Amino acid sequence: MSAAARPVLRILGIDPGLRITGFGLIEKTGNHLAYLASGCIRTDIRDSLPGRLGTIYAGLRELLVQHRPDQAAVEIVFVNVNPQSTLLLGQARGAAITALVASGLEVAEYTALQVKQAVVGNGHADKLQVQHMVRRLLSLSADPRPDAADALACAIAHAHGGQGLGPLASSGLQVRNGRLRVAREKQR
Repeated sequence: MSAAARPVLRILGIDPGLRITGFGLIEKTGNHLAYLASGCIRTDIRDSLPGRLGTIYAGLRELLVQHRPDQAAVEIVFVNVNPQSTLLLGQARGAAITALVASGLEVAEYTALQVKQAVVGNGHADKLQVQHMVRRLLSLSADPRPDAADALACAIAHAHGGQGLGPLASSGLQVRNGRLRVAREKQR
């Protein structure tokens, strides 16, 4: 198939956060990945929670109109230490997913372990390793900022054939405490 006949797919990756939500947009043509845009949506910590969630929603809606992605991938964030932080982060993630779904996009979800495994080859890679591999995979002149790198990594994981958490149950895998594990057979 000629390069002109290959389908082009725009993938938007999201790294949700209440203070900073990272985004990264890539284009996939065959096996080739190209960088299109990345950055962060920042909320004002002095604003009310609804105001901050509105900022995330509006920022993503603006990006969706401007860049018109075909698919979206969102990182699932696990925070087990502080229940209040987990709740706030979940609400920020919900605002991001709502913006994507309201625009008609299907949303694939990936754990940090899945993203790191797809991009670095090690599910326990640190942020610097993720930034460096994103730079290499997308031929960037410098490492992207951490939140944008995580969002780009999420988009790359999706581009590499990930389908989110949908097929986990049928493959005998499950997510527990933010990690992929082999599901235990049910007791008879």
